[in-house]
Amino acid sequence: MTENGAAFAFLESNTTGTGREFCAAARARGMRPVLLSRDPGRYPYAAADGVDTVVLDTADPQAVLDACTRIAPAAIASSSEYFVDMAARMAAKLGLPGPDGDAVARCRSKDTQRAVHAAAGVPVPAFAAVTSAGEAADAAARIGLPVVLKPVSGSGSAGVRLCGDRRQARTWADRLLADGSATVLVEAAVRGPEYSVETFDGAVVAVVAKHVGPEPYFVETGHDVPAPVPAATAEVLGATAVRAVAALGLGYGAAHTELRLGPDGPVVIEVNPRLAGGMIPVAVRAATGVDLVDAVIARAAGRPAALPGPAAGHAAVRFVQVATEGRVTAIDGLADAAAAPGVAAAAATTAVGRDVRVTHSFQDRLACVVAAGPDHATASRRATAATALIDITVEELPR
Repeated sequence: MTENGAAFAFLESNTTGTGREFCAAARARGMRPVLLSRDPGRYPYAAADGVDTVVLDTADPQAVLDACTRIAPAAIASSSEYFVDMAARMAAKLGLPGPDGDAVARCRSKDTQRAVHAAAGVPVPAFAAVTSAGEAADAAARIGLPVVLKPVSGSGSAGVRLCGDRRQARTWADRLLADGSATVLVEAAVRGPEYSVETFDGAVVAVVAKHVGPEPYFVETGHDVPAPVPAATAEVLGATAVRAVAALGLGYGAAHTELRLGPDGPVVIEVNPRLAGGMIPVAVRAATGVDLVDAVIARAAGRPAALPGPAAGHAAVRFVQVATEGRVTAIDGLADAAAAPGVAAAAATTAVGRDVRVTHSFQDRLACVVAAGPDHATASRRATAATALIDITVEELPR
């Protein structure tokens, strides 16, 4: 059991809302959040909420360990895909609760994860890990077009693209390799709607429907909790996710499993050894009363999880997407969006003065709204209407 005022170290953060929720949850449990970051300015909430920050090279394990030794945290965690592995290993070094670092590492490498799942009989797309553009083109032809190419390490749809022929596969692989990816994953494109399953300690908490932008990219534009599908469909999606999580040895805490419902049933796209981003945990709390953010904080601090709170039954997340590249000069309408009917949260994920560009990834989302309602249609309508109230002014930069 930790004491009031004890530090809770957060190793970097995600940028789409729940990083702020993590810090708020730690404070609500009487702890002092401390953000360890190379660039705290990436997270506008840190300054706005007065979160203590430590600037360091967070890619350097020794630097992180030295910082943790100085602040003596009672818990450490990360809401960032790129730092969950480091946080797990730091927790082990510091004698704090945390997931198995090896299991987390298996998830962080998409080709390793694929191989583990295939060996365990978990349904995954046909795939190949390649290290050259020529190998990518050959793998695409062998697997069967169209294929999806992605870096073996990454999140938020960054670098993910549908390729319809050998030339596209070669060109995109060449780009990924030039951008620093040592290995590229080539996999069969699974046709069908996309979902995620949120689990905690291997148990299903929610099945979520995803809205995805136009091909050839896979940018998530919204989420619905619970997914508006028949109970039998939700059950098979949840059971497949539980098998996927267990095969990787993830028996601790939160996991976010992404799936496509193909013609032959669910296919696992990937398991993330962390809480979902994209404000999904806020939507889960609004819809079901289960506070996954607090559950992660409680587990890392060695405390029992809270009982479920009030629940609306349904919730929806919608995003404001970047439309013009340039510099953000004004953000208006957040207060109006937050005060709109049924809205549980409204937040900007950028800040005035920051430059934005179209990346075809999660970075294209500049603001988000979570709205709740007694049914799927009401929650969706409320979220869409509130999102329309947010106006982000972006001025084109001189060439």
